[in-house]
Parts: sequence; structure tokens; C-alpha cells
Amino acid sequence: MSKPVHLAAYDTYADWETGHATAHLARAGYEIRTVGPTAEPVRSIGGLRVQPDLALDDVRPDDSALLILPGADLWDTSDDLAPFARKAREFLDAGVPVAAICGATAGLAREGLLDDRAHTSAVSFYLAATGYGGGERYVDADAVTDAGDGSDGALITAGPTEPVAFAREIFRLLGVYEGEVLDAWYRLFHDSDAEAYAVLEKAGAA
Repeated sequence: MSKPVHLAAYDTYADWETGHATAHLARAGYEIRTVGPTAEPVRSIGGLRVQPDLALDDVRPDDSALLILPGADLWDTSDDLAPFARKAREFLDAGVPVAAICGATAGLAREGLLDDRAHTSAVSFYLAATGYGGGERYVDADAVTDAGDGSDGALITAGPTEPVAFAREIFRLLGVYEGEVLDAWYRLFHDSDAEAYAVLEKAGAA
């Protein structure tokens, strides 16, 4: 893979929300690079200490396959993470996809990035509280991908209880798994369907 996937890492980030996605992206050959507000260490909501690979100001869309934004308490308690929403705008404007889950969807809503794109989140009134203008584009689904209009990048959104569906949409977008293999991956990790493992094993994806 010529371009890495960039995973935002900031204080109070929800470490469980992106684990399925990054683990299987790495197994598929993608380099995962963590991006902090600066190069200083951050600590997840679960107490994990992360040393970012690079600072947000040093990330360029042209050098990335995808930007992943996890939820965090800070999305709703301060403006500290607004620069990450602005970076998401930069990515989308450059035609590079962004994936946001949980509180990060509210950050994108405040930035105006959900006004004209199909999206989801925890619940519709959570986003409505931001005052954004995209309520009519809200979809009550586990995860939603808006493919963009050709001039901007695709956007994936999901609520905090859907890390597996979030990963599924990322894999579909990047072509990591497709068709029955993607379906089997989801059934295995979301539904604990043991029969799905045989499909993955046959495809070399187990």
C-alpha cells in the first residue's frame, strides 16, 4: 500500500471504537500512522498512552489513504478538537475519505461537513444539539457512507455502539474485503456467526 491510513489520537479518545478497523487494515498491508494535536503523548479514555507518529499540522491529504476520527469526551466539552474537524474538511475537499465515529460526528456537524452529506451518529437529536443544518440528511443506520459527488471525498459516519459496522464501511470503501467476504467478516465479528469463519478462511482473510 503506497499511502498510510491516519488515525487521530487525542486525549480522551475512545480506544475501542477504531480497533477492529485499524487491526484488519494493518493485516491487509496498510501502515497505520497516529496523528496527535502535537507530537506530545496523549492518553485515551481507557488510560492508554499513545505517542503520535506526527502532529496534525504535518498531515497532508495527498499523503493519506484515509483519516479516521474516533470519538472523545473533548468533542463535546471543549473546542480543543476543532482543528481535527477542519483537517477533515481539507481531506474531503482534496477528495480523500474521512471516517468519523461517535463524538467526532458532532465535531464534523459543527464544522458544517454534514449539512449536505448523508450521515448517522448516536441519535439524531445528539447532532441536532450542535445547531447544524443537516438534519434532513440524517440516516437511522448502524453506519453510513456518503460517496461524495466526485469533487470531494467519501465520508463514513457511525454511532458509538457500532465499531464493527464502522470497520465494515471502511473495508468496503478501501476494497480490503468485498462481497461475501465482507459480509462474512461482519457476521463473524458482529453476530458471532461461526459459519462465517469458514468463508474468511477460504478467502485467506481469517
